[in-house]
Amino acid sequence: MRRGVVRVVRPVIRRRLAARTAAVATAVALLAACSAEIRSGGTTGTSNARVTPARLSRALPGDSARMLFPATGAETRWTQGLDVFVRQVSRAAAAECAHDRGIGLPEQVPLAFIRFSEVPDLDFLARHGFGQSAPVPTPTARPVAAPSGSAAAVRACRAEGETAADTLRGPYAGLQGRWFAQLAPLRREPATARALRTLPGCFAGHGIKARDEDGFFRGADARLNSVTPVELPGADLGLGRAYADCMRPVEAVREPARLRLRERFLADHADDIRELRETLVPSLRRAEERYGLRLAFPAP
Repeated sequence: MRRGVVRVVRPVIRRRLAARTAAVATAVALLAACSAEIRSGGTTGTSNARVTPARLSRALPGDSARMLFPATGAETRWTQGLDVFVRQVSRAAAAECAHDRGIGLPEQVPLAFIRFSEVPDLDFLARHGFGQSAPVPTPTARPVAAPSGSAAAVRACRAEGETAADTLRGPYAGLQGRWFAQLAPLRREPATARALRTLPGCFAGHGIKARDEDGFFRGADARLNSVTPVELPGADLGLGRAYADCMRPVEAVREPARLRLRERFLADHADDIRELRETLVPSLRRAEERYGLRLAFPAP
């Protein structure tokens, strides 16, 4: 099995920074927990680096539009929390269906907060690296041992879960997709292109030979596959710091552009967004009460 993989998943509309496979992220977290001080064999040489655990926040934004249409890295933490919460609702509704039918559901991969590559959270990456995020809250599970259900019964309960999730996600999903679709073209604007041209020199200063972000992640893959398991958390943190350092000039250009773009986007969709501002948070609170969940967000 490969020890470490940094991945950037780039769908056409919504680009999400999947730090790496869930197994590697778990390994990083476990190793970090075992040692407060870890040799960073990171990209700038060997140095001591403290891998700081992330935490959870329950604080909502003053304007829910910032959670739905993030323009800064810090705002994406709310978006990540919303995404996870909707998936938790889906699983809780499916589990409730299975309980009512007296069946068990197949085990699923644990949920994780997934970052967005088009709106990178550089402060978070510099503090925690790619493999660390806050732990997703675990709902209180029903203490029920039940036989596995038939394939048809499992599909029916999964469908009930998706219906519950769509009840929350449906009102904003289309508009949110349009927002993310508008972000990718910013990469081609002249000011952004000039800032991106600074990446090779900056990466080189951190000991990474790469012409662009994709090259950085290929080099990161190689780096993480060359270290020992004990060195992995420190190496991961070193890579997160290097990426954050080199991307700051790019974000210094893109973030103001995204904020201006969002102002126009909110104005262009004023009626729909007014309704979302009124209904989103109450619907989330109802789901919390209905399924015994708590909406939470990763925090540095």
